[in-house]
Order: sequence, then C-alpha cells, then structure tokens
Amino acid sequence: MKKSNFISLDSLSFQEFDENSELIPLMTPEDEEEINNENLPATLPILPLRNTVLFPGVVIPISAGRDKSIKLINDANKGNKVIGVVSQKDESIEDPTAKDIYDTGTVARILRVLKMPDGNVTVIIQGKKRFKIAEVITEEPYMNATIREIPEAKPTINNKEFVAIIDSIKELALQIIKDSPNIPSEASFAIKNIESSSFLINFVSSNMNLSVSEKQNLLEINDLKKRALATLKFMNMEFQKLELKNDIQSKVHMDMNQQQREYFLQQQMKTIQEELGGVSHDEEIDEMKLRAKDKKWDAKVAQHFDKELAKMQRMNPQVAEYSIQRNYLDLYLDLPWNEYSKDKFDLKRAKRILDRDHFGLEDVKQRIIEHLAVLKLRNDMKSPILCLFGPPGVGKTSLGKSIAEALGREYVRVSLGGLRDEAEIRGHRKTYIGAMPGRIVQSLKKAGKSNPVFVLDEIDKISNSNHGDPSSAMLEVLDPEQNSEFYDNFLEVGYDLSKVMFIATCNSLSTIQPALLDRMEIINVTGYTIEEKVEIAKRHLLPKQLREHGLTDAHLKIAKPQLEKIVEGYTRESGVRGLEKQLAKMVRYAAKNIAMDEPYDVKVSNEKIIEVLGGPKLERDKYENNNVAGVVTGLAWTRVGGDILFIESILSKGKGALNITGNLGKVMKESATIAMEYIKSNADLFGIDPTVFDNYNVHIHVPEGATPKDGPSAGVTMLTSLVSLFTQRKVKKSLAMTGEITLRGKVLPVGGIKEKILAAKRAKIKEILLCEDNRSDIEEIKPDYLKGLTFHYVTDMSEVIKIALTKQKVLNAKKL
Repeated sequence: MKKSNFISLDSLSFQEFDENSELIPLMTPEDEEEINNENLPATLPILPLRNTVLFPGVVIPISAGRDKSIKLINDANKGNKVIGVVSQKDESIEDPTAKDIYDTGTVARILRVLKMPDGNVTVIIQGKKRFKIAEVITEEPYMNATIREIPEAKPTINNKEFVAIIDSIKELALQIIKDSPNIPSEASFAIKNIESSSFLINFVSSNMNLSVSEKQNLLEINDLKKRALATLKFMNMEFQKLELKNDIQSKVHMDMNQQQREYFLQQQMKTIQEELGGVSHDEEIDEMKLRAKDKKWDAKVAQHFDKELAKMQRMNPQVAEYSIQRNYLDLYLDLPWNEYSKDKFDLKRAKRILDRDHFGLEDVKQRIIEHLAVLKLRNDMKSPILCLFGPPGVGKTSLGKSIAEALGREYVRVSLGGLRDEAEIRGHRKTYIGAMPGRIVQSLKKAGKSNPVFVLDEIDKISNSNHGDPSSAMLEVLDPEQNSEFYDNFLEVGYDLSKVMFIATCNSLSTIQPALLDRMEIINVTGYTIEEKVEIAKRHLLPKQLREHGLTDAHLKIAKPQLEKIVEGYTRESGVRGLEKQLAKMVRYAAKNIAMDEPYDVKVSNEKIIEVLGGPKLERDKYENNNVAGVVTGLAWTRVGGDILFIESILSKGKGALNITGNLGKVMKESATIAMEYIKSNADLFGIDPTVFDNYNVHIHVPEGATPKDGPSAGVTMLTSLVSLFTQRKVKKSLAMTGEITLRGKVLPVGGIKEKILAAKRAKIKEILLCEDNRSDIEEIKPDYLKGLTFHYVTDMSEVIKIALTKQKVLNAKKL
C-alpha cells in the first residue's frame, strides 16, 4: 500500500488539500445501497486519467491541466456533475483518442472543483459504478460516449469464505500500515471504520503500489469474491516484500560499519548523478583506459599507470585520496610522453626570424644558427643549456620566443625570480594534501610536446629558504647527461628532458651556484650602442607602441635625430625598456590630441620632446672638465649595464687621516687604501714631498652617495685621483679608465669591458685606459662600437700616471 496523495490527471503534479478543504466521509452501507440504486445515463463525457484507476466508492483528488479536461470538468460541474472516468493505456500521450484508453471505467460524481493559481483545476471526485464504453460519439470539444453498466456478482452475506477473505484483507492492511514507514498511522483508523466489504476491496486496491494495468485488471473483475482474492494476493506480495526489506535493513543496520555505510551512500549518489546526467566513476575509469591506449609511453610507464589505475578502482570515491589519485592519473594522461614536434632546419629562415625580431646581438644569433646546423647534420644531438647573461631590457627573454619560432618548437617560459621552495621544481609527494607536480612537469603538460624551447627566466634570482635549495634542484634539470630521467616527486617516474632546449636568462653570474653555472653555456648579451637603440626604436618600439595605443605610423613620426635625443637625454640603461616608456609618453601625447580633436604636429621636433618629456634628465653622466685636481672619470659595471663614475679627492690640514665616502663596499675601500699606500711608498717616483702625508688629511668621495658601489675596478681611477691631488697636475682631457691595482704596483684586468665602453661613448669619452690583459676583450668587440675611441693598455701603475696626468698644473693650484 502507499501513502494517499492527489492523483495527477494531466501534468503528473500532485496537489494536496488546502487547510479549508472539507473532510470526505468514508462510504457507509447506506451510501453503497444508494449508489447501487442510481441509474446511469445513456451517454457520458469521458475524462481520461493518466496514471491512476478510479474504483467505485473511492474519493480521489485529481489535477487537470489539458484544455479539453478543464472544459469537460467545468461543463459537468455546471450540469449534473456526473462524468465517466477511464485510464489511459500510455500515459505519455498528450491528446488520447478512443484507441488510447481502456473501455472499462468508473462513473464519477464531482464533489468539489478548486481553481489553482497556476491555471490548473483540482477536482475531487467519487467513484460510483463501473461501466463499459459502447461507442465513442464525439471527441471534440471533449470525448463523449454511450455506455452500459457492468453488473457485479456479489457473494451472499453468509458466505464464510468471502467473510474470511475480507477479514484477511483488513488484518493484512493494518499490518502493512504498521510496518511501512511511508504510510501514516491514521490510515489504520480508516480501515477499521469501513463497514462495506466492496468498498474495503476498492479502497485497498486503489491505494496499493500497483501499476495502472494491474489496477485496471482488478477493476475489470466482475466477481467481487474473485476481486477480493486477487487483491489479497497482491497485498500478500507487498507484505512479503515489506517484511523482507525491513529484515534486510535490520541486519544491514546491525552489521554495517562506517566504510560500508559510506559505500552505500556513494552508490546512491552515483545513481543520482547518472540520473542528473553526470559521469559515473566507472565511466571515468573506462575513459582513462581508452585515453591510455593512444599514449606513446614505454612499457615501464605503462605498467606503472595500470598499477595506479587499479589502485584507483579499489578506492572508495568518497575518501580524500581518491581525488589525488584521479589528478595523478589525469596528469599522466595529459603529459606528452614521447611526443615531439618536428624541428625546422631551414637555417636561412631561422636567421631571418632572429634578425626580424632582434636588432644586433650577432654573437647570440650566430650561436643559435650553429646549434641548428649541428642538429640538422646529426639529428640526435642533446639540446645544450644556453644561458643568456646581460643587463635588463636587452631582449634575453624575447630571444627565447624567437628561437622557438625559428626551430618550429613550442615555447614555454618559467619565471624563477624569488623562487624559494625546492618543491616548485621537483613537485610534492602525492601523499600530501594539495600535492602538485613541479613547474617543469606542469610546463611540459601545458606545451603538449616533450621538446619545447624552455626559457628559465631570472635564474640568478633563485633564493634559499628552510624549504630547500631550488638552485640545487635545478642541477638535474640542466645536466644533459642526467635529465633523460628527471625525477619529479609527484610523478614518481623518470621523465625525459634531454630533447628540451633550455635557455636560462640572468643579470648576474655571481649569485648563481657554481655547479649550476658549470652546466650552462654562457652567452654574453651586451648592451646596445646609441645607434642600435635608435634603430631598435624605429623598427620595433615605436610601431609597437602605436599599435598598442590604437594609432598608425601616419599619426606620429619621430625622426632619427629626435630618437637619438630621447635616448641620450632621457634614458640611462643598457637595454631599451626605459626608451620604450619614453616613446609611450610621446604616443600618448598624440593619442590625447586625436581623441580631443586638437591640432598637433605629426612630426616630432626637439622642442616638442622637451614639452612632452620635460627637460633632459641625464646630463650628469656627461664628461666633466679637468680644471680641478683630483677629479678623475672611472668606468663601472652595474646590473643595468655600464656607467661612468667620478672619483673626487681633496686635501685639508690635518695629521694624515684617510676618509672614504660615497656608499662604497669593502673591496672599493680597500682599493683606495692600496692606492694611498702605494703612493706613500713611491713618493719620489711621482715627485711628491713625503711630509705632505703627515700634514694633510685626504678625503676621497664617489658622488651619488645613495647608490651602493663596490668592486676592484676603480683602483687605477683612485690612484690617478690621489696623484693628481698631491701633484696638482691636470688629468688628461676626455680620458676614462678602469682596472684593479695591487700593492706591488701591478694593474690587473677587470670584466664588463663592452658595457663600460658603451658608457664611455655615451659620455663623449675619447680615450680609455685599461689593463694589457683586457686587450683580447677589446679585440672581440665589433669595430663599430670602437669608432672614435683610443685605447691605452698598461701593466704597471707608473704607466697609468704617465698616460693619465699632464705636465700642466691646474688653475689655482695649491702649494703643498
């Protein structure tokens, strides 16, 4: 039996009585006799029910939604309130005809009609007598048919067998109501108060969990005793099912532990998910097996995958480890095992791409072409680890993208700046919550190929922490002899990185771990000359900024002289990032005038540059005159390229103290001390009265005190400054110098020569003094960079003084 609800007539929507509905009394023997004495009309409007069968005497509420049904109910309610109710053979048919309904039904009286807010009509009807459709007369506006009454064979009152059947039905109904959790206990009150045997049979039949066809079969049984036996049979089946279900639930409830309970709930969730259109876990595993068939992995990896997939099948999908295992297997399937893009060996095309994207950088381009040439000839060479070393803004990172295009490979970039956790490289063990593979494996998954061009940006800015040393984790990645079996903690098997072309970039070599540095081939990407910057601005930077601001080259034109003025007056760098920012300001000036419909000069003049960018800001790095003793121009290397610096020294009355200022590092202060001691020990050589050292204090200062400075390359500059100060001789005009000094008077070589030369040219320096051992560095530089410069190579400090100082005294020379 089931819980009594409103029966859906058309829309299958169950409606409930509202709180103002009147109670419908159960049928008494007197009511039954009255119904039996009623005569049926010859024709009746026929109302088809979708999902129920109406039995005589039973009161049910139904909801009507079809236009035909609503009109039939309204017309009948205005008339004699009598209708014929039959059941549909197929409830999915929206507009049933005579062949779609059963021919046996029940005459019903409309007790009440309720209009719902949604437009449907809820009607409460009571079954009267059974009838059979003789002929359907009309089907519009609703079905009308001629009917005939079906007589019902009833047993005699004293029939003991029938009485026993009725008692069994009543007793069994009460037992079902008691044991079933879905039927309210109030239903037992109704069963106990039913006096009519036929109504009891009909009431129980109407409320049993039977299909429409089974209920229709009960309705069509003319012999009441046979109908009672059939009803009792169905009730026994339902009672046995209920007992069995309760028995199973009782046993399961006692034996079920937490894991079994979770599994049972998960199975229910799985069924619900399938009903809602989701993917079941079995389907998910089948999909993984299907994807695995297309992978090009070797037997070892395939065996590991099958083992992990079998482990996932045994897991309870509700536990946290299940999602980790699924992510783990998804990564396996997403990684491009042994999938390689085909390299393009058209060297001329590769050279065109490199020249198109980057102006200058000939050494770097040459090295890439060499690598392509070897790869073309051998076709099995392990990819080298290139490290592009140079100041910011010279195109190191973008060079990697051009190399990828030239090779026809995928491009991947990983920024290592500030990386402090070793797990970022090697991944986490998948036993941890939130475990992930390292950046190397993640990037390969993103690339979709196992041989991309892999740019490791800012490799010199990896730092250490209590989570390990990431630079040490990079040792395996960047060793061509080891990375064919790179081990990621999350992946748990080796992955072949030997076909990957790694390109690292850095601004400084000093902070890179020596073992890591040893694995890379260093390519020095030096700064640009003024001429190169102008060319880069004209070819690349200005067109790019015009595009980004929605303009074309017809809206703004900047000639080479004006570009050179911007480079010299407003940028102080080896790269071109600052230059691009200044050009962006000029483009915004044009964009503003166009947007406001204001006139402006398309061709930019020097005056317009000053108006938009302000006055030139970087004149301070120009060479200063030599009218003051002790002021010498030095050359320095910084992370942003080469620069010039001025060493100033001055004498004051005192007792021979040496003061050094200018935010200098330890090494630079030591150079000043070495220079001072060397001069003291060789005073006769330079024509200096030794008493000067005891009667005067010496103060050395390097301007721009806010900028930290260190390194040994200012040694010769400090020596020259002090000798000029003590002798009051002029320093040679337009001369700059760089070199380390020793107490023995030797001049040692220094690095960063090209950047220093570029800085000297920016400052209009004509002559450069440096160590003899740096001659080879000069010979490697393109002759174009050396135009207008004269080089003096020295090995000893005495040679420095001979070249750097003139015989002429400075104006207002001090008498010491």
